[in-house]
Amino acid sequence: MSTSRKKRHQRIRNKISGTPFKPRLSVYRSLKHIYAQLIDDLSGETLAAASTQDPEIRDEIDNGGNVEAAQMVGELIAERALKEDIKEVVFDRGGNKYHGRVKALAEAARENGLEF
Repeated sequence: MSTSRKKRHQRIRNKISGTPFKPRLSVYRSLKHIYAQLIDDLSGETLAAASTQDPEIRDEIDNGGNVEAAQMVGELIAERALKEDIKEVVFDRGGNKYHGRVKALAEAARENGLEF
């Protein structure tokens, strides 16, 4: 993790926090995959999670590190959130720029019913 990304993420985390009613949608991207979690920071629990390594997505994609894969993860996390009766979230981009894969995941989640 680069030092500048770490600093940006810490600045973001000082301002936002997830609750059981409005959890934090945390995004982590590596070179090969992208991960999304809905986190309740008060109890420290993960309410729902999705990634390019999920069996539902893994077989449909060739590369987990591209925009198309991020869109699929956004759709899946929105679907799982709505199953848990979660409609509003707080977006945590993890210190990454709101661009490319992070943006694709966020927009796909919005299109499929999440509000943030």
